[in-house]
Amino acid sequence: MSGLPLTLECVPQSRDRPLQSRSAGLTGFARVSSFIALNTETVTGFARTPSDQIRADAERLSHIVLEMQRCFVLHLCKELTPGNVSFPQFFLLTYLDRKEVLTMSAIAQKMGHTTAAASGLVDRLENLGYVMRSVARDDRRKVMVCITPKGSALVRRIREEMVGNLMKVLNHLTPDEQKAWLQIYSKIYDYCQSK
Repeated sequence: MSGLPLTLECVPQSRDRPLQSRSAGLTGFARVSSFIALNTETVTGFARTPSDQIRADAERLSHIVLEMQRCFVLHLCKELTPGNVSFPQFFLLTYLDRKEVLTMSAIAQKMGHTTAAASGLVDRLENLGYVMRSVARDDRRKVMVCITPKGSALVRRIREEMVGNLMKVLNHLTPDEQKAWLQIYSKIYDYCQSK
């Protein structure tokens, strides 16, 4: 039975008529089940495994995350454009804004860069007046970096824009959905901080 040739030709679906197979005269689930039975001699069902479902959900979320980045990050203030502050430089500024001072090695670790690459990020920000470098009192070989008032002002401005964008999104959600979104993102944030 498994050797029988079977060709399925789909008829365009309309609202009044379910999708049909011309050759088998079956509809929907029965048509596909018959195809499986003819070719494998067993009907295996269509339930996804948990790992398949997680992958499908992750693929959908990857699209959502990229679209959210485009929506929220690419439309931020004009200072985050080529020739001004790059996104990695801005992320470094936001981190420095939460700390008093950081060593170059700590910056490299936080950014996932080599010390030389981190130094390049800091060079650009220093030239723009957003950070300042100094040497440690106890070890003059250790380079320390801190954010300037101008850098903190940039971070505040961009964060305000992000808050405004998020408020527009939150207005499209019910109060329960707003709480759920915050709870989920808080869990994701905690996970990211542990890495």
